[in-house]
Order: sequence, then C-alpha cells, then structure tokens
Amino acid sequence: MNFDLAQLAPAGFTIIVGAAWCTVFVLYFVAAPYGRHDRPGWGPGVPQRIAWLLMELPSLAAFLAGWLSNGLPKNPLSWALGLVWTIHYGHRTFLYPLLLRPRPGATMKLLLVLMAVVFNVMNGGLNGLFLAQALRPEWDLAATVGLSIAALGFASNLKADATLRALRRENTGYQIPQGGLYRWVSCPNYLSELVEWTGFAIAAASPFGWSFAIFTAANLVPRAVASHHWYRTTFLDYPTERRAIIPYVL
Repeated sequence: MNFDLAQLAPAGFTIIVGAAWCTVFVLYFVAAPYGRHDRPGWGPGVPQRIAWLLMELPSLAAFLAGWLSNGLPKNPLSWALGLVWTIHYGHRTFLYPLLLRPRPGATMKLLLVLMAVVFNVMNGGLNGLFLAQALRPEWDLAATVGLSIAALGFASNLKADATLRALRRENTGYQIPQGGLYRWVSCPNYLSELVEWTGFAIAAASPFGWSFAIFTAANLVPRAVASHHWYRTTFLDYPTERRAIIPYVL
C-alpha cells in the first residue's frame, strides 16, 4: 500500500502538535503513572520489559515501512537519518528492556502502553515517509550539525541510563545518582533524548522531525520537573544546585 505524504501531512502534523499541547497540559497537573511515579487506580499493568517492547516496536516498524516505501534510499542523508532512528528504536525495543532493572512487580499501565503505540505508529510512519518522499537531496551544514547533535544526545542518553542501572545493581531501592550530567540536572536522560531529537529535526529539516521534538519536550520536561520534586522531597540531602532538566535554568 502506497501512502501519499502530501495528503497525510497536514492532519498528521496537526495531530502530533495537538497531542503535545494536551500532554504538557495534563502532565502539568498529573505525573504519568510509571517508574517512581507509579500508583494504583490507572487500570491494569503490563510488566515493564514487555511494555517497553510493545511501545517501541511500532515506532521502529512504522518508520521502516515508510522509509523503505520507495525501495532502498539512494540519498546519503536519508541513510544517515534512517540509521539514527533505527539505532535509537532498535536499542529501545530490544536492548533497553533486557538491560532494565525494574523493581519486583513493577509494571507500566496498559493505558499508557496503548497510547504510546498509537502515537508511535503515526509519528514513526510520518517521519519515515518524509525521508522517502520529501527529503532534500543534498548533504549540507544543517545535516552535519544536526546529526552531530543527535549522536551526542544518544551517547549521553546511554550514559545516563547506565548510571541509573549501576545504582540498581548496588541496591534495590532508589538512590541519588551522581556523576556526569547528574551533577547539574536530575534527569539527564530526558535532556539527552530532547537533544537527540532536536538534532534529528535540524538535520532532516522536516515538519515531522520538529513536531516530534516538540512532543518530546511536552512529554519529558513536565516529567523531569515531577521527578526533580520527588528527589528533593525524598532525599533531604539532595544537592540544591541541581535543576530538573536544563542546567542552571529549569
């Protein structure tokens, strides 16, 4: 089945940006119920490792379906951007759940999983279709800068996640993470993911890259603020100089 990006683009972009506004509004009042913010009353849960697989696989599959819809790309920039997406979501789908060290009995609410699946199918498909049908042919300065930023964000994200896993190896309870970007912010993993997708958007010069970056900020900035508040109220000796997600600012 062939999809015409020109027909899908206006509605797709509007839905994703609209979802971003709804997300930031809701999360301003209510922390999404997973991880340290998990709590009863949100319906059945899915074991965390399975939940991550179910949530992230649709993004990988939908992107690949769109990206390869016209056959193998001949544009080097398309290959580079496709690899960024595939490596990120390949890691999130298959490796991250295996490395995850959830608390015994920890789950992800089924409602959140289903919402993520719907978003990821749309977002992944639109970004893949853009690379297949509308990406500029030349490799320019924006491509080099954006891809460098995306690579930096991805590497920083891996480092932040590894720091949290190391704490779990030492203790089953929550602890104060130290070192790296944790010296300045409570949630460098969220900051790094935002940097990564901003870099992707710069390199792709795509409305869907930017709508995804906007949604990422709408989703992760409020969660970082909630997590920062949780750390400060849980640990009396929590470093006062740390911010939630942006060093010295927020």
